[in-house]
Amino acid sequence: MKYIVHRIDVNKDNMQEKLELFLNSLNGEVISVLPNVRPTFQLMGPTAKVDFLLIVEKKGVLRIRRKSPNYDDL
Repeated sequence: MKYIVHRIDVNKDNMQEKLELFLNSLNGEVISVLPNVRPTFQLMGPTAKVDFLLIVEKKGVLRIRRKSPNYDDL
């Protein structure tokens, strides 16, 4: 098995749209979605911000089984 890690830069306004478009474009199996959460300090106090998402995709080995046609079933 082969694993690929993708990075998507997001902000709070476009996170859902970017993630949805990206997940629908994948061919492999999604193993995990990891947000990079960075602590920030605002006037209201400490908060957190998501800078980017890491998506782990599992690429399967495509195996094509060649089988001769069975003409008896026709």
